[in-house]
Amino acid sequence: MADNRSSMMARTAYLALEEKKAEDIKLINIEKVSVIADYFLIASGNNRAQMQALAENVEEQMEKKGFEIRQKEGYQSANWILLDYGDIIIHLFDRENRLFYDLERIWRDGESISLSDLPEEE
Repeated sequence: MADNRSSMMARTAYLALEEKKAEDIKLINIEKVSVIADYFLIASGNNRAQMQALAENVEEQMEKKGFEIRQKEGYQSANWILLDYGDIIIHLFDRENRLFYDLERIWRDGESISLSDLPEEE
């Protein structure tokens, strides 16, 4: 399982997405199939405003815990927002783009896990 830091990052981001009512949140452990990150976190929003609110809440909650964002893409158009925290990469999609890009299928060799699989905060 990924190290504690990346697990805590994934937990923080997951809870931030839940708080803003993200839909169909999927957490995929990709550490055994890729060197780019330990986790992909994929979620959907209903419209541009919600997508941006999801991204903002993730950034805010991650910053509170001392996790720095490396890169952010797609915020303005808000049909696919990518938040790269190094150990975890968060993909926020509108419905149409999520179906089109189908990251869950592309990364199916990764292990789909749930929030309860991540360690609780100390």
